[in-house]
Amino acid sequence: MTRDCVTIMVDASLHQAALLMRDHNIGFLPVVGEGRELAGVITDRDLVIRGYADHQLESVTVGEIVSRNITSIRPSTTVEEAARIMAKEQIRRLPVVDKGRLLGIVALGDIAIRKVLAHEAGETLGRISLPAEA
Repeated sequence: MTRDCVTIMVDASLHQAALLMRDHNIGFLPVVGEGRELAGVITDRDLVIRGYADHQLESVTVGEIVSRNITSIRPSTTVEEAARIMAKEQIRRLPVVDKGRLLGIVALGDIAIRKVLAHEAGETLGRISLPAEA
């Protein structure tokens, strides 16, 4: 799990989110409120599809386009279970949350760097990449 992940506040602008993504070379930001309470996530795709492509004004905040229906895990979740969840939900990142507070992010890359789980990471990536079931 990455504990010191880059986050953005709910009231930040879309432009601020885009700058953070550019400056940190990332395409995913956990959106937090006071006390690092997880409000949702925003991706580079969210910025394009729900932000700029919809002609959102500069005054629109991240909180207005944030994805709120997200899958997260608890700190006690095993790596194997996290990989299963990623495959099932076809996602590459899982926020780790305890009592609503963001503790960190588990990414597919985190699973892949564990030599023992390299095979699982490959299988997970394969399942994430499959077309979603209807």
